[in-house]
Amino acid sequence: MPIITVLPHAQLCPSGASFEVASGETICDALLEHDIAIEHACEKSCACTTCHVIVRQGFNSLAPSEEEEDDLLDKAWGLSAQSRLSCQAVVAKADLTVEIPKYTINHAREHYDKDWDV
Repeated sequence: MPIITVLPHAQLCPSGASFEVASGETICDALLEHDIAIEHACEKSCACTTCHVIVRQGFNSLAPSEEEEDDLLDKAWGLSAQSRLSCQAVVAKADLTVEIPKYTINHAREHYDKDWDV
């Protein structure tokens, strides 16, 4: 199984992380399953940029982004040539190294307590 290495992020993953993930899973789902609370304001529907990540290693193993994702990425903070929306980037067979940008274009970060009932 491929391994995702997450570079340190001051709020979401201060020490960084590394974990195995099943091929076919999105980067966003993998991060959330491993308690890295990446923002996903549109509930992973490819309608915002809050789950923007930079794939520092393994980028070419991902299927190419579609036009809708590319249009949204143009609005992402800290855009790079290796940027993807983590809700759209599906893990293939290669290991990935992922950086979560310091900022998003979201004005307020949603914080959900796992024990809080909606």
